[in-house]
Amino acid sequence: MDSEKDSTVSVGINNAASNLEGYTHSDQTVRRLKSRHLHWIGIGGTIGTALFLQIGYVLPHGGPGSLLLAFVFWSTVMLSINNCLAEMVSWIPISSPFIRFADRFVDPALGFCAGINFFLYPAILIPFEITAFELMIHFWTEKIPTAVVIVVVLACYVALNVFAVRFYGESEFWLAIGKIILAFGLLLFTFITMLGGNPLHDRFGFRNWDSSKVPGTPFVEYQKTGSAGRFLGFLSCLLQAVFTMCGPEFVSMTAGEAENPRTTLPRTFKGVYTRVTAFFILGALSVGVLLPYSDPNLQLALSDPKPGAGSSPYVIAMQNMNIPVLPHIVNALIMLSIFSAGNSYVFCASRTLYGMALQRRLPRFLTRCTRNGVPIYCVGITTLVALLAFLQVSNDTAKVLEWFVSLTAATQVINYAIVTFTYLRFYYALKAQGIPRSSLPFRGPLQPFCGYYAFAFTLIMPFILGYSVFMPGNWDTTTFFFSYTIIGILPILFIVWKVLHRTRLIRPEEVTFFEEERKIIDDYEASFVSAKSRMDAFKKWVIG
Repeated sequence: MDSEKDSTVSVGINNAASNLEGYTHSDQTVRRLKSRHLHWIGIGGTIGTALFLQIGYVLPHGGPGSLLLAFVFWSTVMLSINNCLAEMVSWIPISSPFIRFADRFVDPALGFCAGINFFLYPAILIPFEITAFELMIHFWTEKIPTAVVIVVVLACYVALNVFAVRFYGESEFWLAIGKIILAFGLLLFTFITMLGGNPLHDRFGFRNWDSSKVPGTPFVEYQKTGSAGRFLGFLSCLLQAVFTMCGPEFVSMTAGEAENPRTTLPRTFKGVYTRVTAFFILGALSVGVLLPYSDPNLQLALSDPKPGAGSSPYVIAMQNMNIPVLPHIVNALIMLSIFSAGNSYVFCASRTLYGMALQRRLPRFLTRCTRNGVPIYCVGITTLVALLAFLQVSNDTAKVLEWFVSLTAATQVINYAIVTFTYLRFYYALKAQGIPRSSLPFRGPLQPFCGYYAFAFTLIMPFILGYSVFMPGNWDTTTFFFSYTIIGILPILFIVWKVLHRTRLIRPEEVTFFEEERKIIDDYEASFVSAKSRMDAFKKWVIG
């Protein structure tokens, strides 16, 4: 009851703030996402289905050593990206922040490219997640028509994202709990079974890391022999880590609708450190512990994937140990994970369009929101893109959906490159204008080193993603086209926008830090704290 009153007070303050001059014609979203929503949205956005299913696909390529090393290395890049985003977004918590930051801190042409690039990433993954959800049902039955599943899932996404933001927050809150249960459950399963707690009473420990028992481990040769083969094995694992690990960008997209953002957002971003270590690094370690890279069932899953969770390395390990019930539980929880991922993608894609419209990079009608602060037209366009999921109905068109999804491999890393480059411009703009970083709500450690470190690797990685087509006998024109198309398109979009609108690179001393928006947020947070203090005082008086 009291929490509802607090919510009403904060929403009223936010609505009043959003009606001030200079702000009404921009952001009309409502701050209804509470601290617990942000925390669990951060978890939901970090943990994807790739952690449970696709992480095992590269184990035969690189072995357990390369798989773990690749995830450890890329986690350092992700934490550096998190430092950059957290510092900017916590100070300026606005809708579609890093897209608008690129526009304001670097060049409007880069902001336009950032918006197009990031929209493609979640929008195209929505039909992919819907398709994955439908395939998970095949673990139990193939009697439910594909079209029916697609319609039901799409209807749920629309309902959760249209009626009110708090429904999205609540849904992610509960769905993320399911992901946490699954992630911790699989880590616990690994620990117990490796110590002999399995029907076979096999205390295998780190046997699959021992080269005397599993020849070739822990670093497996791939495509070539010797050190070159081991490097290619590591590279294959690294590309899987790049595709699997994400998270801080999804937290940042909630900034414009976060309640008391300068207090809640820093805590949420700090939680990324623990999640990256616990889930990704330990997850990569667990896969290498449970299965040898040469496991025949794992090899078969690569060439002939089983329906549902049947190709998950965890499920394969359960079946190898004659554990009958757990695979069904894992399949059900992975379905929740898939549904949560698609739900997050609808939110992020629609807010990306909304942010671009606020910056006048897209038609102004896209800034119209419902009474509950939902950018209804942006959600509508995102839903139209999600209709690509119906390509899965026919075997002839299903391959087209795979081609579209392959486009997203590069967009994710390019987005990180734009974020980190934008941060470096932000860092030096603060310095040029004499604004101390000590005044920011969040200060990322080891800056600007983290910015340079993450920018270097995220700039290089998009060119490596499709390396396999250049290997002898592996050339495939379609794979090459969809792996590198976005790398060619974005510079063209940048040049066209720059020429048509005559934009220029903004000098550090000329950068503006969304002063009007920050003033609105300052007033909102002061009123929010005041209202909370009065409510706390009233509670204390009542309780005595």
